[in-house]
Amino acid sequence: MESGIKSVLGVDIGGTKIKAGRVLGKNVVQSSLSKVNRDDSKETSLSKLFKTIDEVMTDTVEAIGIGVPAVVDPDSGIVYDVQNIPSWKRVPLKELVQKQFNVPVHLNNDANCFALGEKFFGKAKNYSNSVALSLGTGLGMGILINEKLYNGVLCGAGEIGMLPYKNGILEQYTGSFFFEEEYGESAKVLYQKALDNDRKALSAFKKYGLHLGEAIKVILYLFAPESIILGGSISNAYPFFKTSIEEALGSFAYQKQLENFKIETSDLVDSPILGAAALCL
Repeated sequence: MESGIKSVLGVDIGGTKIKAGRVLGKNVVQSSLSKVNRDDSKETSLSKLFKTIDEVMTDTVEAIGIGVPAVVDPDSGIVYDVQNIPSWKRVPLKELVQKQFNVPVHLNNDANCFALGEKFFGKAKNYSNSVALSLGTGLGMGILINEKLYNGVLCGAGEIGMLPYKNGILEQYTGSFFFEEEYGESAKVLYQKALDNDRKALSAFKKYGLHLGEAIKVILYLFAPESIILGGSISNAYPFFKTSIEEALGSFAYQKQLENFKIETSDLVDSPILGAAALCL
């Protein structure tokens, strides 16, 4: 992409909104946003998507990348069972968007987009093998092996949150559910309280770090990455659970491996848009 002339669009289909941004170089130079509702029909939600893209579309745009919280076939361009838009059971999204805007379209799931965004624009560019973990409503994971994104079948690789853990699955203990179920408050509220040194909030993040540390051990055993990049809303609170992650890693069997391993937090602004845009690069 030639800076100053050509640009690409990144589109993030999130839990309650669709956000699109025009990316020039490493910057989102223009963005737009639409709200989506769970009961939107397929036609209504597609219309909102097209409108959101149209607001940032220019004749300099040479491709569109879209991140979707769903099972994605990047070759056929079909998305299946989109979590936040129940009417999207099987949607040929690539074909529909290409037909509407007449530029190439690339799709992947949102966690893989996060990893790719870190590779092109963020901290993963410093490593050959790394994993990006998105800490939000659930636990999203993207895997980078030898500088390349590893998708697996239908972009299904990295669903670590679905692994059995304690009385449920890992995601229940490492996503925002954990705080709401165990402490009756959101991670966002508890983070603000932790900043004020609230004991309950500090305890919540300590326990959260122990659970996340168990997930990180699984990743280390499976992939032995050089780094894990943490993103998503809960990653803002990393200083409050960093020590308990380290405590959990104390029982990791191959301590020598940890000498060449680092946990970092993403510092990308507009990470979902940049991640989707990276699909085009």
